[in-house]
Amino acid sequence: MLIPPKYTVSKVAETIKSNTSKALKLKFAFLPKVYWEDKGIWAKVYFVSTVGINEKIIQEYVQIQEEEDTGQAELEL
Repeated sequence: MLIPPKYTVSKVAETIKSNTSKALKLKFAFLPKVYWEDKGIWAKVYFVSTVGINEKIIQEYVQIQEEEDTGQAELEL
């Protein structure tokens, strides 16, 4: 995705998450019952790279994020 300089990456990510969340809730009526309160459908984080990266790095990020979201990530003390 290319983002024009007049838009911030964070604003674009917020807009995408907001619009897709609304669309998913309209299409799947059960979602508001599953994702209650202010937690929402999407995690608060997002991944951005300004330089080309390979698929392995993206998969590792997604795996780590999934573990954190489900509470399975190991804590470093």
